[in-house]
Amino acid sequence: MGYVLDGQSFDGLLSQLSKEYLIYAPVRISGKGAYSDTDLVAYGQISSLDEIEYNEKSRFSPKELIYPITQTLFYFTEDEYKEPAVSQKSIIIFCRPCDVHAFRRLDEIFLKNGDFRDSYYEAIRRKTVFFILECAGSFENCFCVSMGTNRVEGYAALLRPGEGQVTCDVDEHFAPLFARYGKPAGMTPRFIEENSISVILPEEIDKNIFDHQMWQEYSSRCTACGRCTVSCPTCSCFTMQDIFYEDNPRCGERRRVWASCMVDGFTELAGGHGFRKDNGSRMRFKVMHKIYDFRKRFGYDMCVGCGRCDDVCPEYISFSGCVNKVSSLAGEVKKDD
Repeated sequence: MGYVLDGQSFDGLLSQLSKEYLIYAPVRISGKGAYSDTDLVAYGQISSLDEIEYNEKSRFSPKELIYPITQTLFYFTEDEYKEPAVSQKSIIIFCRPCDVHAFRRLDEIFLKNGDFRDSYYEAIRRKTVFFILECAGSFENCFCVSMGTNRVEGYAALLRPGEGQVTCDVDEHFAPLFARYGKPAGMTPRFIEENSISVILPEEIDKNIFDHQMWQEYSSRCTACGRCTVSCPTCSCFTMQDIFYEDNPRCGERRRVWASCMVDGFTELAGGHGFRKDNGSRMRFKVMHKIYDFRKRFGYDMCVGCGRCDDVCPEYISFSGCVNKVSSLAGEVKKDD
């Protein structure tokens, strides 16, 4: 069902929705960019159409809204523990098609990967609905078409901002509310059909590629800063921290905190032994997990082609270029065998 709303009407819609939902969208944060006098586009709560940054890709994904960077799992004393209260409001996230696909991959990890479902993730995820921001054009470093994540279904609403108005395609649940604030209008969703970057995924990978000398290049280039995994919408690794309070050392809280396979100490074991100590090995693990390991388990690739890892890398390392290199070498490795 299609509707068109002017800016004032859309703000009224948001005000009405905010009674039941926490509403998040990409916003521009002045002066918080990577360099002096630059802005950062990240996710924050909104109450107005003007706050939504539509024309620029967010530097960080909306993943942290459902899977927080730091999350208290429970508080503890000597005798008991208690889980923190969860907001009763549901969540609306304005995001791109690739980010919806990313959440579906996180669902595989947290809800379908073994016999236990992650109750902390599930408590927020089940209350989340997606409002899609239609991509007017492909952003820099995107390769969503190659990954099959340029199209999406099952959204609550899809929005196409224009001059002073928004045209929306809405599902049955939200249609009555949009009808109250807008006027009926024809709306055929448009999706990106071509990116400037194309990625060729390897159809078959010989295991000898894991020991190929190509990975040595990244030992000298990668600085193991972890920016790529922090910005990635599908990375899900975490570690645990027990925080003891200074005023009562017998009480505290257990927190889940994001971790990264690219940084020092991630694979360290008791006694000081660690795996993948050089940065090239870490790069190999990350890349092959995105296009090989996850596919073996779930039947499709983990990467969604958002290009954020390329956007944030201080050494200009291209993930898409690395995948293409793996694909070109896969046949050679097999032939050499």
